[in-house]
Amino acid sequence: MTVPTEKTPKKAGLMASTALVATMTMLSRVLGLVRDVVIARMLGASAGADAFFVALKIPNFFRRLFAEGAFNQAFVPVLSEYRSKGSMAATKLLVDRVAGTLGTVVALITLVGMLAAAGVVWLFAPGFGDDPVKRALTVEMLRLTFPYLFFISLTAFAGGILNSWNRFAVPAFTPVLLNLSLIGCALFLAPQFAEDRMAVALAWGVLIAGVAQLLFQLPFLARLNLMPVPRMGWSDPGVRKIMTLMIPALFGASVYQLNSLVNTVLASLLETGSVTWLYYTDRLIELPLGIFAVAIGTVILPSLSSKHVDASSEAFSRTLDWAIRMVLLIGLPAALALAVLAEPLLSTLFQYGEFTAFDVAKTAESLRAYSTGLLAAMLIKVLAPGFYARQDTRTPVKIGVIAMLANMAFGAMLVWEWHHVGLATAMALSAWLNAGLLYLGLRRAGVYQPLKGWLLLWGRMVFAGIAMAAVTYWLSLQTQAWTEAGVWNRVGWLSLIVASGLAIYGTSLLVLGLRPRHLRR
Repeated sequence: MTVPTEKTPKKAGLMASTALVATMTMLSRVLGLVRDVVIARMLGASAGADAFFVALKIPNFFRRLFAEGAFNQAFVPVLSEYRSKGSMAATKLLVDRVAGTLGTVVALITLVGMLAAAGVVWLFAPGFGDDPVKRALTVEMLRLTFPYLFFISLTAFAGGILNSWNRFAVPAFTPVLLNLSLIGCALFLAPQFAEDRMAVALAWGVLIAGVAQLLFQLPFLARLNLMPVPRMGWSDPGVRKIMTLMIPALFGASVYQLNSLVNTVLASLLETGSVTWLYYTDRLIELPLGIFAVAIGTVILPSLSSKHVDASSEAFSRTLDWAIRMVLLIGLPAALALAVLAEPLLSTLFQYGEFTAFDVAKTAESLRAYSTGLLAAMLIKVLAPGFYARQDTRTPVKIGVIAMLANMAFGAMLVWEWHHVGLATAMALSAWLNAGLLYLGLRRAGVYQPLKGWLLLWGRMVFAGIAMAAVTYWLSLQTQAWTEAGVWNRVGWLSLIVASGLAIYGTSLLVLGLRPRHLRR
């Protein structure tokens, strides 16, 4: 066994690390938008599109549940504890045993998912039973996409190690490979399929991406002398501790995904296109959520874990306060922009080929509803690490179950009257409930105490946000109908509107007295 040497790099500041992760994530999200433009042009809001998005969402749900959700939130704090209190040999042994145990569990889940694909589709998209062709296509693609869960879970495991060693850029860049794979398969492999089966090419793209993402990270683990040698470790104390923390976190860390999946189940019962409209709504919501909130949450988790191990309660609270301020400062204008510019954004990005003006209008309705919960969804990403860093998974799971049940209740009440818009509204309401309960939990536990200046910050943000929203709305009315303008006219005018909005927001904050030094932790 190769024992890693202690090559701990100088810790970068949270601002610098967050900026690095956000930059890499932005590259991934931009390519993700390109990917969605290509898919929208190829499939539109057809039955094939609905089938592919369900076949993609199911393994993605389990990925975020096991890998990026519960596992990562449980693994990183324990790994940080081993680094701080144990030897490097013990840390490497933990990595080996976690790799073997995680790999075995996820391999079994993947095998069961492939063999029971028909039942899984019936469970997660019961409405597809009314269309045998759509159902059969979804089952076929799920058998191709489900193995993605195995490869991406191990990729997330590798990313957790790299993040703990402050190598944030590599895990943040890795999702780019999924987008490149799907774009390549859409452009070059899909034409080899019959028109009604072109979506199958995208399922192959998901499988190829899973393998590529895992292989991409392995050399970076080798440079740290942390290349895992998988070993079974059911009785290892570190593995058992991770499993103990992980079991309740399966719900608490992934409520957002559970809520999204519940919406997919209900959307499958609605008219054809509903799943696709909600998918593209979710994609635009994920842009600020993934670039900023996930980046901040990724960076602060190792930092909070270290501060908890070192018993630095004041520094722990300051780190959380900084993260909440940054999320609100970015999330408020993002939510307003998505609501005000729903049609211009959707028309510019997706209204080509099979994706029609009708689809733009339908998606804009759910995007406006969903945008009201964006700020809450972003807060969840930075509030939850406050619990997991202290190895407290019980509190988030209780809150998560409450939020999930609330989402199901809201969805059931609103879906029949407002259809897919009701589902988006339910997601927004449950996100606010989740974020509010997490915040109250941190305050009651005494681990977070807001610093001075919050009232002034809120005043600045609200005023700047209103000014930005007013200007962007007025500018969006100054062009021809978005659904009829040429592509370059749409791109040019939307770019001008976005740049103007950013300038107004930033200038307003400066005029009101906010300075860069106020953003430092």
